[in-house]
Amino acid sequence: MDALRKASGQLQSYLPSLELNQEHHRRINEEIGEQLSVDEVLQHPEFPHVNWDLKPDRKERIDVAAGRGGPFKLSYELHGHGAKKIIWIMGLGGYMKTWQRQTKDFGHTEGDKYSSLVFDNRGIGESDKPLLRYTTFEMARDVVELLNHVGWTGERSVHVVGISMGGMIAQELALQIPTRICSLNFISTAPRIVRTLPYLENIRNRINLMWPKGLGDQISKVKADCYSAQWLKKPDETESVVKPFPTNGDRFAAGELTKRLTPGAFTTQEFLCQLYAAGFHHKSAAQLKNLAGAVGRERIMVLHGTEDHMIDFVHGKMLLAELGGAESGVTKSFHDGMGHVAPFEIRQKFKTIIAERIEKTERMGK
Repeated sequence: MDALRKASGQLQSYLPSLELNQEHHRRINEEIGEQLSVDEVLQHPEFPHVNWDLKPDRKERIDVAAGRGGPFKLSYELHGHGAKKIIWIMGLGGYMKTWQRQTKDFGHTEGDKYSSLVFDNRGIGESDKPLLRYTTFEMARDVVELLNHVGWTGERSVHVVGISMGGMIAQELALQIPTRICSLNFISTAPRIVRTLPYLENIRNRINLMWPKGLGDQISKVKADCYSAQWLKKPDETESVVKPFPTNGDRFAAGELTKRLTPGAFTTQEFLCQLYAAGFHHKSAAQLKNLAGAVGRERIMVLHGTEDHMIDFVHGKMLLAELGGAESGVTKSFHDGMGHVAPFEIRQKFKTIIAERIEKTERMGK
């Protein structure tokens, strides 16, 4: 508990003291119009089926981090048995089920072509939740141990997709095992947090989400931070088991409620531990240059939305530039009007983008 208090205090002092500007949240809520209340989401016939029953080919909880705060258990699932190997690294407060669209699209619909490895980072879901100082460097070391365990150790054998904090972990992973990576795909992430007002307001909002208040307010804030109004108000685009939700925003709320209401899956203390790791992640321009050189610029993609209100678009532009820019071979994939979560907002296009990245980089050989 002392470690948590110290980390939380450091985070608060790191962020400047300012009054939260709720204008963005008000604007988004006005644009999307009326959505289901928490009670209405919980009573919807699709709610029990919001997390699909996707049977993994392999599922385990393994020991990681021995001698560096552990050992503790990391939970993973392997879907599909194809030769093209993808590891999906989730962001702050997300668990492996958040990847279920990609798990289905790659690990089931095309499971003979792809092997999809999803896992819960330390501090979330079915993985252990040690109370200690998390860093993206140490979380990447967890990932290396997981890759070693499943035998994904070959040169240029692994395709890495990391979103948000997961993209920060992917940067550290690339510095640790550069020659094992075939493609490196940074989604809505940053090399370090610069003090843009939108990000600082939203990071404080994420801290505030942990303090007692109605679930409805919590869900509303996450919607506004992570998704575009245009996507939230569209009719539910995701395949349903019983009946679609009225809107994409309602389906997102159902998934978030499922996570928050599952005992032990999502806790205040471990959320703050992950937040500390993301908030203090820092890769300099020199480090990114070294990363790009070690992995190969043609193997790297930076994908970001212009309406990202969690990690502002300026971070995507900065990451691209410091990796060497599109002119050096890094793939730029910027999307007008898109929010923070491309795997939801542009699911089919995202699948095509990742599939094409895999084909392109595998043709490059070793």
